Amino acid sequence: MTIVSISLNEEILSELDKLQSTMGFSGRSEAIRAGIRSFVSEEKQNSNLSGNIHAILLVVHNDEFDQLVSGITHNFEDLITTHLHSKIDKEKCMELFVIDGDAEQVTTMTQDFHRNKNMDTQ
Repeated sequence: MTIVSISLNEEILSELDKLQSTMGFSGRSEAIRAGIRSFVSEEKQNSNLSGNIHAILLVVHNDEFDQLVSGITHNFEDLITTHLHSKIDKEKCMELFVIDGDAEQVTTMTQDFHRNKNMDTQ
């Protein structure tokens, strides 16, 4: 098996250790492999999307990134049928998007949020 080195900040490492423990993985590497398999599977499914689709996108971010969210939202306002913004913690916000439109555009919008390390998406 090939060895790959990655860098993780303390927050992600702590979350990884919690997952390892609660999900019963024998080590960090096993947990990371499971996460990568899940990510690859999800991306394969998403790459097969076509035509008009309905989707829900959930984004969690620190409130300091509201402007960034607004910018991405503005770029895809023709896809968004509903947008709900809610404060979920002192500094955390949740954005819920109900989306209806072309699969490629929905994928692009989702990727714009995924690429930003300051946001968590579902």
